[in-house]
Amino acid sequence: MLPFLEAKIFLPMLESLRSKKIMIVVAHPDDELLGLGASMNRLIAEYGVNTHVVILGEGVTSRADKRDLELWKKQLVLHRQNIHQAQAAVGYHSVSIHDFPDNRFDEVGLLDIIKVVEKEKKDFDPEIIFTHHGGDLNVDHQKTFESVVTACRPMKEEKVKGIITFETPSGTEWRASSDPRHFIPNFFVSVSEANVLAKIKGMESYELERRDYPHPRSPKALMIQSQRWGVAIGSMYAEAFCLIRGVL
Repeated sequence: MLPFLEAKIFLPMLESLRSKKIMIVVAHPDDELLGLGASMNRLIAEYGVNTHVVILGEGVTSRADKRDLELWKKQLVLHRQNIHQAQAAVGYHSVSIHDFPDNRFDEVGLLDIIKVVEKEKKDFDPEIIFTHHGGDLNVDHQKTFESVVTACRPMKEEKVKGIITFETPSGTEWRASSDPRHFIPNFFVSVSEANVLAKIKGMESYELERRDYPHPRSPKALMIQSQRWGVAIGSMYAEAFCLIRGVL
């Protein structure tokens, strides 16, 4: 039996996502799992959603002083292979991969990123978009959020009726305490242990991103995080989100 709080509040919200086309716009390979890997796994299996992931950045080259694609050629190939392994673990339907410079989105014209998001939105025609929290420490996450909000201005013909943001472990909680853009979730998805394990399996597919506990992206930390949000809503496991815009 579902907890009273979930049954009365969160299930109707989940029902509103049933059979919807959902686009997930992220800055780096692995963000799609860190943010909503368990929720995607549940929504696909139980609510028949159609999911498309957009990965804007290559996610590797910031580990050197200068961006040198040739220097990271082998790692970039591996990273792209890992994306598809992670996709298989969680079960989302399709992915588009772009190559904006890792941790250097602030060196790219915001309009260039917006144009990519607009094209992806036009091609997939989503009703809901999930993306990064705008207050994350990571500048690429911030610019991704800005590009999504700009690309989805609520004009008469806009089909995107919901923008939902997620936290990214080691990006959201590491912002400065003086930053007013706190992640204060107002929407939760209760998930099962199997959903969380699918998320963790997907994360472990990313050979360049694996970390040991107590790093926030380690398997143990991801399980603890899901339990923490579960406790917040009277469930065993959950993922937390902020509803930025909802149009009925």
